[in-house]
Amino acid sequence: MTFTRYAIYFAPPHGADWSQFGASWLGWDMEVGADVAHPEIEGLDVAAITATPRKYGLHATMKPPMRLAEGCSLADLEAACATLAATQAPVALDGLQLARLGRFLALRPLGDERALNALAAACVTELDAFRAPGPEAELARRRANGLSPEQEQNLLNWGYPYVLDQFRFHITLTGKLPKPELPGVEAALQAHLMPLVPAPFVIKDLALMGEDAEGKFHLIHRYTLTG
Repeated sequence: MTFTRYAIYFAPPHGADWSQFGASWLGWDMEVGADVAHPEIEGLDVAAITATPRKYGLHATMKPPMRLAEGCSLADLEAACATLAATQAPVALDGLQLARLGRFLALRPLGDERALNALAAACVTELDAFRAPGPEAELARRRANGLSPEQEQNLLNWGYPYVLDQFRFHITLTGKLPKPELPGVEAALQAHLMPLVPAPFVIKDLALMGEDAEGKFHLIHRYTLTG
């Protein structure tokens, strides 16, 4: 399969119960590259709630999607990912919590995030030689939401505003929801997903992802953190 962009994700272990529910909730299993049926939850249109994040799969972004720089190959990127993973240790946090980020819902970490943020920063900086500069239309779209000076500098330096000191680890579960709908969706996720989420929460590997022509992301390879 030919991919248009690549990204580094935290991807939950495929066999875990919370991963299986999360893939079903979103309707896309990026590990096998296939659509999956949504859970039937009374009173919720799960397909509509998850339409925006579906194509990305259940994940947290560590290095945002990028086009390969001229002269770089996928094999080069794979080798660099393996080298990076060999220098980074697994990260353990107390757990995950369901949180509102504006009008969408996501899982956010519980506990000291410093090691997690350092891992994400390493992904952004140490793999940046493989990133082609973003087209002007993409940069303009990022700026349309309004950026702080720090976010603008990140956009110029790293191709994305919300990295390094602006990074917030999150696993997106919904698109933007009308405020009246948030409590009902929260209650459903608290009932169906949160009992499955592990505590402590441990990141043991990094996932290299590829975006297909339809914009859906597929797992290419996992790299175990052994540093």
